[in-house]
Amino acid sequence: MATDTAVASTQSFTGSRAAAYVALLAGILCIAWSAIFVRWTDMPGTASAFYRMLIPSLVLLPTYFFDRQRKPVNRRTLVIIAIGGFFFSLDLALYNSAILKTTAANATVLGNNTPIFVGLITWLIFRRKPSASFWMGLLLAMAGSLVLVWGDLLRHVKFGMGDVMALGAAGCFAVYLMATEEVRTTTGTLAFLRLAIFSSTISLLILNLLLGNSFHVPSARSWAALFGLALISQLGGYLALTYAMGHLPATITSVSLLTQVPLTAVLAALLLAEPLRLPQILGGLLVLSGVALAHREKHPEDEVNV
Repeated sequence: MATDTAVASTQSFTGSRAAAYVALLAGILCIAWSAIFVRWTDMPGTASAFYRMLIPSLVLLPTYFFDRQRKPVNRRTLVIIAIGGFFFSLDLALYNSAILKTTAANATVLGNNTPIFVGLITWLIFRRKPSASFWMGLLLAMAGSLVLVWGDLLRHVKFGMGDVMALGAAGCFAVYLMATEEVRTTTGTLAFLRLAIFSSTISLLILNLLLGNSFHVPSARSWAALFGLALISQLGGYLALTYAMGHLPATITSVSLLTQVPLTAVLAALLLAEPLRLPQILGGLLVLSGVALAHREKHPEDEVNV
């Protein structure tokens, strides 16, 4: 009987982990559209970030009344989610602005340094040292990202404010991922997402007011891009990502998100007439190889007694 229970537990665990990887892949596919939609909004980066959060918050609001798995959220969890939402709002404001102030290449590479910050936070603050396979996979994936955009980097060697913003965005997103990992196992996907998006919306509203930004949407194309950014990249992408983070560690999730780089390159080739060249193809393969290597990292929750 004990053996049967253990086997059933193992099968359940394996099924949950498989579903988490499917959700992670779906989330990455949605989030990869972000840079494309931001370009099409024709708005200041902080303003488009506000609409990116406002629209999903309005969509998710009614789910509060129909969420059968809704449970009371304690004060500690609320504080952690609010902090994570605040840092996510800074991530969006900085990254969207960076896309408009520097080359897409620099913004892509610097804005995807999140795994480095996550690894260091995990190691130095939470005292959980990532394995050698994580760091080797991260190094390989980052090298692939550099190969992808090397030509553009050579044409833009000056490190300016846009580049600083992209690097800052990576650090802010790392804090968001760590906050998500801290509370996701005890908070439902919808409940977490509602609270995090609401926190980010309020933060971005205040930030835009302080900066004196206009909320005017210039055209129908801008509205279409904003709805794509809000419903595909944010709601769809982060609904899937939040589910995945209930079953996967932040280290693995952050490295996996590097696959946005080759995916965005493919989308840019199809939609923005930016051709894919041999270095980009090789760089994309390096990124995918690095992510696969990082996924070999073992974690305590992977050990199931049978």
